[in-house]
Amino acid sequence: MTLITDQRALTEFCRRLFQEQFVTVDTEFLRDKTYWPQLCLLQIAGDKEAAAIDALAPGIDLEPVYDLMVDRNILKVFHAARQDVEIFYNRMGAIPAPLFDTQIAAMVCGFGESVGYETLVSKLAKGHIDKSSRFTDWSLRPLSRRQLDYALADVTFLRRVYEKLKRRIDRTGRAEWMDAEMDVLTDPATYRIDPNESWRRLKVRSRQPRFLAVLRAVAAWREREAQARDVPRSRILRDEALLEIAAHAPSTAEELARTRSLPRGMAEGRSGAGMLAAVAAGRAVPESEAPHLPERIELPRGLGPVIELLKVLLKMKCEEHGVAQKLVASSADLELIAADDDADVPALKGWRRELFGADALALKHGREALTIEGKSIRVVPVPEEAPPIRKQAG
Repeated sequence: MTLITDQRALTEFCRRLFQEQFVTVDTEFLRDKTYWPQLCLLQIAGDKEAAAIDALAPGIDLEPVYDLMVDRNILKVFHAARQDVEIFYNRMGAIPAPLFDTQIAAMVCGFGESVGYETLVSKLAKGHIDKSSRFTDWSLRPLSRRQLDYALADVTFLRRVYEKLKRRIDRTGRAEWMDAEMDVLTDPATYRIDPNESWRRLKVRSRQPRFLAVLRAVAAWREREAQARDVPRSRILRDEALLEIAAHAPSTAEELARTRSLPRGMAEGRSGAGMLAAVAAGRAVPESEAPHLPERIELPRGLGPVIELLKVLLKMKCEEHGVAQKLVASSADLELIAADDDADVPALKGWRRELFGADALALKHGREALTIEGKSIRVVPVPEEAPPIRKQAG
């Protein structure tokens, strides 16, 4: 185990890793004061060696790491990969591939919802993670031995965790399940940030097209400003101020200054001019080109009991097959299935349909029923000509 701070050592380390079948990867970064994540430390482990690479070391060039990340002959193993992959995508314009996420694999193998790394290390690698450095400031130098031990444990134990999970997936024939999830993680669209779509992350009450058009324009201005200045969105403009501006659509600096949560003097400066220009652009959008929110789906009355039965079925099926419920269907998915046989939800497609969706529809239409046997619930077929249920005399 070592800390790499110079280019020659990094190049030699990566050269040796090109002989590996898989490498485990993790990053330590900060994001509380910046828009883009600030990469501080990068950990990689092969079969016989592991290293922490100081991404902040003077003159360090991570190009050898990037070459390793895109080599199709070497599998890159992460745990909860999304934020790590985002860093690589923003820095090298490509996604590490092929890729394996042990958190998703653990859900496929029945370890529960979003299982933590420490849990997998304990159960599968019989190891222990010292959590005392979890919330450390990774930008400060020098790094302590305890910090480095903690950081390297994120990739050394991960090798054993991966091997155990991979064997379980192969044994249960669930490689296809993993492939479907990895397709999302390795899709560049997952990481592209379109300022014109940033308004969708806001909780809005009004559905009026004009309000939404102004909101889209002002939110896009804020996103571009945050990216250009590399500061969090809230440092440019808080959400509540953005929503208020969109609601009132001010046309002058004086009107803009009346926004309650706008910092004093901001309306008269460069930022104020940018906001007013965005408001004007939003107001000028033809109504036919204004954004629209999808219509709220009003569920028919009386579906509550059906949804509850589907929840029981989902829990039973996931326990039976050893897979996390979150990976199969959400509560919103169950509501849509209860209302529509052709609902556009993952649970009615692919392996999820085989595991749960087909039985969900059969239960909904009375072709199957749930019964209790001992302490377990089972799905049983309902005869086509079931005898009528007798009403109790009263």
